[in-house]
Amino acid sequence: MQLRYSFRVYPGPGQRVALARAFGCARVVFNDGLRARQEAHVAGLPYIKDGDLQKQVITAAKRTEERAWLGEVSSVVLVQSLRDLHAAYRNFFASLTGKRKGPRVAPPRFKSRKDSRQSIRLTANGFSLRANGRLYVAKVGELRVKWSRTLPSTPTSVTVTQDAAGRYWASFVVDTSPDILPEAGTDTGIDLGLSHFAVLADGRKVGSPKFLRRAEKKLKRMQKELSRKAKGSNNRNKACRKVARQHARVADRRRDWQHKLSTQIVRDNQAVFVETLSVKALGRTRLAKSVHDAGWARFVGMLEYKAARHGRTFAKVDRSFPSSQLCSACGFRDGPKPLHIRVWTCPNCGTEHDRDHNAAKNVLCEGRRIVAAGRAETLNASPSAGKTRTPVPAQRVEAGSHREGQPTLAGIPVL
Repeated sequence: MQLRYSFRVYPGPGQRVALARAFGCARVVFNDGLRARQEAHVAGLPYIKDGDLQKQVITAAKRTEERAWLGEVSSVVLVQSLRDLHAAYRNFFASLTGKRKGPRVAPPRFKSRKDSRQSIRLTANGFSLRANGRLYVAKVGELRVKWSRTLPSTPTSVTVTQDAAGRYWASFVVDTSPDILPEAGTDTGIDLGLSHFAVLADGRKVGSPKFLRRAEKKLKRMQKELSRKAKGSNNRNKACRKVARQHARVADRRRDWQHKLSTQIVRDNQAVFVETLSVKALGRTRLAKSVHDAGWARFVGMLEYKAARHGRTFAKVDRSFPSSQLCSACGFRDGPKPLHIRVWTCPNCGTEHDRDHNAAKNVLCEGRRIVAAGRAETLNASPSAGKTRTPVPAQRVEAGSHREGQPTLAGIPVL
């Protein structure tokens, strides 16, 4: 399987200029390729093949005065930028024909130099890891990397990114074998929510940290200062970076917390089942800010790839499954209930249920049924499932230690 490891990079002043040049050249090549294909489509000409497009917007363009500066950056950067364009078109056509499942994919669009995130990707012939611990990037130089861990194998590619906060990252893709954990004797179902971030089938409740809500007061002050700066001024640019850095801190805290929680859940359970949620629909309600602050989709993605990596079973229960309506004791369906009802009594067997705990137990039962039917795409359910998995990001931190005398889950107090 493939994993992605991200590390902070600290380029020098000259290297920042070289990276900015590489970002710009990659963006221009992408836009030139997209424009050429759009013009060919309008003129009724055949679709330009990948090889012909590369000769047109890279090889031939370097010989012209208008695009001669493309030769100042590594050709690997330019070729990989065109490969991104090819992948975008393939995804668009696959979505039109129905081969690609999920929401409809839009056609590629032009990149802007004002985008808050800029990146380049290099394959093995465009970068190398030096003995002094630095990352060499062609026509940029040796970049200082903050290594938080060792790579399990030689990386096949690296993506150098600059985010909105002005930070630089190097993301390595490595091929590695699954790290199978010892078999655990328990399974769990998870009910995700807002009052409690997660409720497990064994009754444990993990409170919602609400990272964005806690930072709103400081963000409000920073954004007020930003609104008072003149557009186009250096002071406005500085204020923009301050706001972006604060948002980055919020995202980093949320990601770190979710990594610790998901790692501990996967380690403690042989099978993990979670109900799918329509985050896109919930994001249009009055609870939108709280829904996006929770970060359910990223958390479920962490559970999925960690389960595949460590040999655990993972399955998603469709959101149409009435987990909050069924009695987990007798299976009686009591019908839908408004959100303010947190405790209810089954009219059939008289069992009193906590709404979220009952839903988690129902998700566990339905997940076991899905796995028994052979519909779970995990390593445990299908020996060949792990061979076709797409590259996924590796966790940044491992679970913290537990403090004695206090029940915790991944170092987080449970209620």
